[in-house]
Amino acid sequence: MEGFQMGEYVQVQVAVDDRDTAASLARSAVEARLAACAQLVGPIVSTYWWEGRVETADEFLLLLKTTGDSVDRLTEHIRAEHPYETPEIVALPIEGGLTAYLDWIASETRQPL
Repeated sequence: MEGFQMGEYVQVQVAVDDRDTAASLARSAVEARLAACAQLVGPIVSTYWWEGRVETADEFLLLLKTTGDSVDRLTEHIRAEHPYETPEIVALPIEGGLTAYLDWIASETRQPL
């Protein structure tokens, strides 16, 4: 599995075609402590190339907050649970933020021993 080389804190962006599926994916990622939180945005309208054609679809966007150490596990989880053949999984480094919030992300994604 190819991984991401990331900084200490990361926001992972994922698009899903169904609100219930997006909510389920958000909850399962947080329950597994792969993300400290997940925000569901949408519906949004996505326009993209797929199989040689331009497509347009309503989707829902998940924004998951995690640590660089958890990105690979979160990505594997998303790929296993996501209904798309090629899901959008984009990891963006968090360049800065409120120290207490960033500490909370680290605390909530710490894997049990």
